[in-house]
Amino acid sequence: MHKILVVDDETSIVTLLKFNLEQNGFEVVTANDGLEAIEQVKKESPDVMVLDLMLPKMDGMDVVKTLRLDKIHVPVLMLTAKDDEFDKILGLEMGADDYMTKPFSPREVVARVRAILRRIDFEANQETTEDNTVKIGELTIDYDNYAIYKNDKKIDLTKKEYELLVYLSKNNGRVLSRDQLLNGIWQFDFDGDTRIVDVHIGKLREKIEDNPKSPKYIHTVRGFGYKMEYIDE
Repeated sequence: MHKILVVDDETSIVTLLKFNLEQNGFEVVTANDGLEAIEQVKKESPDVMVLDLMLPKMDGMDVVKTLRLDKIHVPVLMLTAKDDEFDKILGLEMGADDYMTKPFSPREVVARVRAILRRIDFEANQETTEDNTVKIGELTIDYDNYAIYKNDKKIDLTKKEYELLVYLSKNNGRVLSRDQLLNGIWQFDFDGDTRIVDVHIGKLREKIEDNPKSPKYIHTVRGFGYKMEYIDE
């Protein structure tokens, strides 16, 4: 059973999330402020922390920063009442894995937690694959031979398209900003023009997606960037 730490100073939100997570088979522990959150992480070793941004004693940003400085890398789903792009970007860049803006659906929180857990399982399996290949949906990525297959049929990609797909796959389930992708693939700021990322994402979708306008693999996170996660609807 996966253990989830829910951190919020609003009792009603803690109660709501605790109920819904437990109904979906999770063990839930809680905290009501930032300092208690850090104590609970160290005591309970949760698999995922659902963390409110605005907390008494220490806010969510400082909680994540403190944990990362202590080399504690518990995955974080950050909740924010602010519809502020800066807060979302800063939270993700400081080490949060995903974010949601209040008000939110408890079912979506459960779905996001499951997505984070799937990414963790994916990364664990990826590290132990003997032939250094990974399978995502119908795609197979052969890292050793620089090859991509869909249903066992090889897909021809340019060098940058391949590098972009590999970078996304190694961050499977994680939201990546355009700047992160730009620096990760092109390794310089390209005069700050992130449109090159959008162009390559578009070309990559045309080659790997059944329907590029309704992608199953590479999803747009509006106002921020992209996330690779196989969703077969």
